[in-house]
Amino acid sequence: MKELFTVSVQVAAPIVVGQDGKNGRRQLIPILGGTVSGADPDGNEMKGIVLPGGVDSQVIRPDGKCELSARYAVRLSDGASFYIENNGMRTVPAAYREQVLKGEFIDPSLYYFATVPFFEVYSEDLRWMENHVFFCQAVREPDAVHITYFMID
Repeated sequence: MKELFTVSVQVAAPIVVGQDGKNGRRQLIPILGGTVSGADPDGNEMKGIVLPGGVDSQVIRPDGKCELSARYAVRLSDGASFYIENNGMRTVPAAYREQVLKGEFIDPSLYYFATVPFFEVYSEDLRWMENHVFFCQAVREPDAVHITYFMID
């Protein structure tokens, strides 16, 4: 795996759709914007912004496992753009389940948070993104998510 770039996404407060003992807590988290920094596989700088209007759709199951699907767009400083569909999970130790189910935040070092992204690109210079498999590690903060993208080569 090769670490390439990081996306730091600014998010709004979760919009809770509903919560019960069977399904857990369904929430939608609006993506407000953010930044991209790092490099492509050849070492060329990748810098840009996350466009506002994306959403992170989550369900936090009664056992504390969060299943998520985030969709958002990026515009790089050279004008190229791409769309990301990023699906994954976040798990917490049993001792913190109740906090998470109430919508509270816990120390990021206490949980597992990984995703698998898929890209839709609008520039031949970015076609490599559609032709490789990626893995992400993420950290959730109250108003942001920091996602490090690794290309599996």
